[in-house]
Amino acid sequence: MNANLVTTAELAAHLADPDWIVFDTRHELSDVGKGRRAYAAGHVPGAYFLHVDEDLSGPKSGTNGRHPLPDPAVFAAKMNERGLAPGKQVVVYDDLGGNFAVRLWWMLKWLGHDRVAILDGEWPQWEKEGRPVSTEVPPPRAGSFVARPMLGATVDAPFLERFREDPSIKLVDARAPERYAGLKEPIDPVAGHIPGAVSRFWQKNLNPDGRFKSREQLRKEYDEMLAGMPGESVVHMCGSGVTACHNMIAMAIAGLPVGRLYPGSWSEWVADRSRPVATK
Repeated sequence: MNANLVTTAELAAHLADPDWIVFDTRHELSDVGKGRRAYAAGHVPGAYFLHVDEDLSGPKSGTNGRHPLPDPAVFAAKMNERGLAPGKQVVVYDDLGGNFAVRLWWMLKWLGHDRVAILDGEWPQWEKEGRPVSTEVPPPRAGSFVARPMLGATVDAPFLERFREDPSIKLVDARAPERYAGLKEPIDPVAGHIPGAVSRFWQKNLNPDGRFKSREQLRKEYDEMLAGMPGESVVHMCGSGVTACHNMIAMAIAGLPVGRLYPGSWSEWVADRSRPVATK
């Protein structure tokens, strides 16, 4: 098993394993209730549902982005209601290529739980293969997870105001190319990107069937993007610090250091209209 990916066959073989915990993070930005409805209609047996806005994000202030990080202690309490403990294998899925599931993958890594993987192919692959589906909500389980935030795993807006075009930093934007270029902005009030950022659309990490590209292919693509810079130099961003984590797991699969996350991302950056914006 790849440390960051689990196949549908591997998960199916562990559905009754008490040392495995499964999370469903299906979500839709334009319909925030869609994921919960999809979960109620059918999910991987034993999977707990986590809402991207309510469980994987903290309170919004109007200036801290659309999905600010939650308080680690509050998040840990929710994990402990679902049985998280050292040594447990966590598997996460959504239905959109992992673009929401990767948020939980990164958060657990950030807070000190390393055994977490994405279901490769996600819910569509599970459903396509006729794997078991349940509508039952699993009961609470007692956990013993203690959140220990990793120092230096994130950067903030003042950091980027100072270092965004520094040659020692590679700022990578995971949003769609047309949003990066300022040609289209369906979510945030300003179009464009942070000056100095390069574009790496998160969907480039996937094959046409929705599964991740091979370790070798991802390594080749990220080595080309880095152009000799170390993986530690990368700062990842997107619209709100969620899909940026997709590029981070891709780098992990490729065997590279994942770099740092800018959690506020574009939605935080443009909340202050005095900050510079680039288009191309």
